[in-house]
Amino acid sequence: MNRRVRSGPVSDPDPLAVIARLPGVPEAVDEARQAVDRLYRHRVLRRASPAVSTESSLRGARASAAAEGADVPLDALRRDEVHDPLVQGALRASAEMGRLGATWRRAPRQVLARLHAVAAAGLAPQEALGRPRTSDEAPDPLALGPAPGAADTAARMESLFDLLERPTKAPAVVLAAVVHAELAVLRPFGTADGVVARSAGRLTLVEYGLDPKSLVAVEVGHLELPYAEALRAYLEGSAEGVATWVQHCASAVTLGVRETTAICEAMQRG
Repeated sequence: MNRRVRSGPVSDPDPLAVIARLPGVPEAVDEARQAVDRLYRHRVLRRASPAVSTESSLRGARASAAAEGADVPLDALRRDEVHDPLVQGALRASAEMGRLGATWRRAPRQVLARLHAVAAAGLAPQEALGRPRTSDEAPDPLALGPAPGAADTAARMESLFDLLERPTKAPAVVLAAVVHAELAVLRPFGTADGVVARSAGRLTLVEYGLDPKSLVAVEVGHLELPYAEALRAYLEGSAEGVATWVQHCASAVTLGVRETTAICEAMQRG
């Protein structure tokens, strides 16, 4: 986690549970959980859950690319008319998530390397795909400020992996929020880091039980909200800033449920 928070909660046996208790977080997480529960009771999912997941993934990939400035029409994606490498990388990462779920809990390094390899193809040299950056500089598409140097980034990634290995009572939304934020602010690969961060966040929601069928278009929620502003709050390192980010992520889930519900309603109408 970010530096100022790490000096306190990470010494706790369950630092994510500390975050989960921050003011405003339990209520936001509970609202997101209830929204997902309502979605999973939708009658369309009895017969069309895979189709809904596929459409959600497509919309999520489009939104993830749009968050980096590559905003393209959804219909153009369906017609395979978009060849922008960032958009194509987001689509590949979205498709790859379904094959990486079982590996995420036991080998997160491997999963992140694979996500980067598919997301950054066409954006980074072949030899850099899936490899941590060695440069102390990284692109800043969200205007978050300079990324930590390569050595500091490697150390903080190790802290993140350590956090993933610890048992926690924190809800999946909290874990996903921390994974997403750390990858977004550290920019560990130096290309397509935002796509990797959002993919890892969604994968965490799936594999840690909130959205096991990968129905929620959470990336759409991030795009509708002040995404970069919430990440800057996280970067402040204060308890209030971290709580703001987690509440943002919970709200993104709730909005993502709204998007997926619209998909279900459209299918129901035929």
